[in-house]
Amino acid sequence: MLDLAARLALRAQGHVEPNPLVGAVIVSDGRIIGMGHHRRFGGLHAEREALADCLRRGEDPRGATLYVTLEPCCHFGKQPPCTEAVLSVGIAKVVFARPDRNPVSAGGDKLLRQGGVECVEDPVSRLALGVGAPFARRVERGLPWVIAKWAQTIDGRIATRTGESKWISGEQSRFRVHRLRARVDAVLTGVGTVKADDPMLTSRGVNAVRRLARRVVADTDLETPLESALVRTAGEVPTIIACDEAMSRSGISEQRRAALARAGVTVVGVPTGASGRGIELERLLRTLLEEHGVATVLVEAGPGILGSLFEADLVDEVVVYMAPMLLGDELAKSVAVGRVAEQLTAARRFGLWRVKPLGDDVELTYRRR
Repeated sequence: MLDLAARLALRAQGHVEPNPLVGAVIVSDGRIIGMGHHRRFGGLHAEREALADCLRRGEDPRGATLYVTLEPCCHFGKQPPCTEAVLSVGIAKVVFARPDRNPVSAGGDKLLRQGGVECVEDPVSRLALGVGAPFARRVERGLPWVIAKWAQTIDGRIATRTGESKWISGEQSRFRVHRLRARVDAVLTGVGTVKADDPMLTSRGVNAVRRLARRVVADTDLETPLESALVRTAGEVPTIIACDEAMSRSGISEQRRAALARAGVTVVGVPTGASGRGIELERLLRTLLEEHGVATVLVEAGPGILGSLFEADLVDEVVVYMAPMLLGDELAKSVAVGRVAEQLTAARRFGLWRVKPLGDDVELTYRRR
């Protein structure tokens, strides 16, 4: 039932953030009598949606069990407390996959117990835990959910030694990428990718664009070409260039900053990391969340940016499109570089979350353990 609640929750990906994805199922005498999910930011929460579904079906939820992916909230926000709704209809038992760590809305289980409702926290469903993970990440660490995406050959190469990468993956995989772009708040890349590929990083060919993702370029020395597609379309799609903090206010870059501003680009200064390899990516991510409301970030970048993100343990989810080809060239481009891993214990480990065949390709989704 928690798996089912999670699948319901996933229907609203891109509609509810920065709220959590939440799904709910109500069961009585072994029958499902109501289902619901949080559909849109500001709209009814999953529990109230499921209770409304009970009424539409002509079912009575009194004495029933509510399965929900997240502990019911107990505060007044854009919607009244879910605990109030649960108590008012006589639900007998609530099973939830993940406690609410937000201090504003946590504590719903205690209120329900005080009202005579049996409450059980049950992490048995990996899917139910997973749909709540991005929200927990923001609450607990103050960071957006970071999804690293790439297409690769069977032998783990993302481009030939000359940089050719179009196209490793097939059409179905590329459509999935465009759909993913339409559900995140920002797409992050590096200036090297901008110079090499001149990407747009927009969602195309998707029926419903749920979010217009900001394009964000990590560009320490402010080298993004003014004629690049990102700069030329910055008036249509929000675009941020994150450079070294000193560069963002230096007189030497004043004319370039003015030209970028005229094009509609926002220049953000970020401290350079201690290693000297570029700006502090963690600080950039915090800035995106705190100042621009970015809850989810899709990374479409080269090996350098990816390596730095993995080294700093900033990647929460990995989406890999595995293509049925093999290069066998040791100089072909690998997924990530810059880390020193002399032993397997130095590896960043992820758990397999989902597998989806896409023609001859396979979409593999991993989550942080």
